[in-house]
Amino acid sequence: MTTTQEDRRTDELRALAEQAGRDLEDASALEILQWAVDTFGKGFCVTSSMEDAVVAHLASRVQKGEAAIDVVFLDTGYHFPETIGTRDAVEAVMDVNVITLTPRQTVAEQDAEYGPKLHDRDPDLCCKLRKVQPLEQGLTRYAAWATGLRRDESPTRANTPVVGWDEKRQKVKVSPIARWTQDDVDAYVAEHGVLTNPLLMDGYASVGCAPCTRRVLEGEDARAGRWAGRAKTECGLHG
Repeated sequence: MTTTQEDRRTDELRALAEQAGRDLEDASALEILQWAVDTFGKGFCVTSSMEDAVVAHLASRVQKGEAAIDVVFLDTGYHFPETIGTRDAVEAVMDVNVITLTPRQTVAEQDAEYGPKLHDRDPDLCCKLRKVQPLEQGLTRYAAWATGLRRDESPTRANTPVVGWDEKRQKVKVSPIARWTQDDVDAYVAEHGVLTNPLLMDGYASVGCAPCTRRVLEGEDARAGRWAGRAKTECGLHG
């Protein structure tokens, strides 16, 4: 494919994403995911931090035929055991294809090169090495990916489109539950018996890597327990 053809394809995908974002703003999560599956087929995947399996469950309801939808999980090497357990449970009981991505280096190899506890000294670099780079490599086979981002989670996510353009990765980014509230999530989990991370019942409102995640206090937003005491609020996967 020539550069001109690549540019044309990118322009078409960007225009498609922007149009879909407008057209599907008031659509249901299932309708948004159905559009993604119909449009991209196996070129579409769901990513999950295994905080819960809501988007994976939704996607499993719209997949076509016998081809289970890919659910991509990043195993950073720093996850809580409960998070790994949630991934294993999703893989065991849900009709999806769980794909686990890992960083280029193990934690021990990273410690040897950069020194121990890089997450304390340079959390942005740690996230880049253990999250951003592995995801970028893992998404190369897809034209579009779905996330569980919601507008009510934090001010930095307040303008999340239901379908948008991921400029960094040059891909269509789908956020089917962007308009949902926590009450909507809780109602869906209760109605369908969806798997959730046990830590959500133990004071954690957002679950990331163990060294950089704490329980939230009453009145704090859901992201307050991530990188507490720092200006950092995002790992880099979403901006």
